[in-house]
Amino acid sequence: MQTVILCGGKGTRLAEETSVRPKPMVTVGGNPMLWHIMKIYEHHGFKDFTLAVGYLGEYIKNYFLHYSALNSDFEVDLATGEVSPLKKNAAINWKVRLVDTGSDTLTGGRLLRLKHNLSKDGTFFLTYGDGVCDVNIHELLKFHKSHGKLVTITAVRPAARFGGLEIQKGKVISFREKLRNEAGWINGGFMVMEPKVFDYLDDDMTILEQSPMERLAKEGELMAYPHEGFWQCMDTIRDREHLEELWASGSAPWKLWKD
Repeated sequence: MQTVILCGGKGTRLAEETSVRPKPMVTVGGNPMLWHIMKIYEHHGFKDFTLAVGYLGEYIKNYFLHYSALNSDFEVDLATGEVSPLKKNAAINWKVRLVDTGSDTLTGGRLLRLKHNLSKDGTFFLTYGDGVCDVNIHELLKFHKSHGKLVTITAVRPAARFGGLEIQKGKVISFREKLRNEAGWINGGFMVMEPKVFDYLDDDMTILEQSPMERLAKEGELMAYPHEGFWQCMDTIRDREHLEELWASGSAPWKLWKD
């Protein structure tokens, strides 16, 4: 199965980082967010990726084009240009397709542009390039296959951004810190789709999360796999700092793999 990752957006809410690199290439623990997402899928045995690049897409292309060299020790003879490996780190067994889907294309349009890069008959995964999760991909796929509908999304409960106050006559009666279980369900990415989903996409300006998802829901073709575990997107510098802290602690919830 192929895993499609949307990597082409401009990430304007993270402009401090995304003015010079695409959002999926913002690092956590020294590795791009994109790498973390791909490692999650690899952990579950899925190593075939199609990346929909756009804004600053050359940054992502260069990363994978030179991945082996960047993760190995080598010697360069500047007189001859000869490169000799000194120590090669363990190779990652991934197949990665990088498809330019345009700088201004929207999410549904990016997926539509990949139509001919995906199997006509094959179920595929789709997620965003800015969120990590500890969902069991195999159980997600099993759920998707069980209901026979076109799309399954992983539904998550994000932490509320602010604490709650109960006030009476100007006096704070109770103060509650951010509570995740009081937040509603949202689409956390980590989706599974059937090829017929392309019939719901029109052009580059199609926003996947609007008309296509609304229509799929109305027609009974959209299912949700509820995930009560960890999920975190990286929309802001604060989000990135939180992910960095989790990684530095040595117990990042999404790190399902062993080094």
